[in-house]
Amino acid sequence: MSILFYSTREQPYGCFSNFSAHGFELDDAWWPTSEHYFQAQKFAETPFAEQIRQARSPKEAADLGRKRTFPLRADWEQVKDETMRKAVLRKFETHADIRAILLATGDKEIIENTTTDYYWGRGTDGSGRNMLGQILMQVRQILSEHSQSVRKS
Repeated sequence: MSILFYSTREQPYGCFSNFSAHGFELDDAWWPTSEHYFQAQKFAETPFAEQIRQARSPKEAADLGRKRTFPLRADWEQVKDETMRKAVLRKFETHADIRAILLATGDKEIIENTTTDYYWGRGTDGSGRNMLGQILMQVRQILSEHSQSVRKS
């Protein structure tokens, strides 16, 4: 059985969305959502990144991050997956309640159920790469191993 998620309103897995209101501190700044962090990193160390960090909502952060009035950082395609992993890991490290939800998924496949995104989600026909789901499963493994090692010590 797979776990499908997309909207923040879906319980209990809405917290898997990058739009969920689970802020965290990373790179010496407070990020309201993982979407804010991810979109800002496209323009790291520019004033535009700070504008994205301060966006009023994750949708606004996403819209700003998709604008091409500012050039993307040159290495974006090489670092975007690791950037997402870093944000998602910090989000779940920071919030015990959603960490418990993620860990409770066991070894089930996690799928971002979007019809429009074939990279981060599964896309209309299910052929998408589901990279956000893959990253959530990687983070689950990291957190699971960490909690096991804490219990042993």
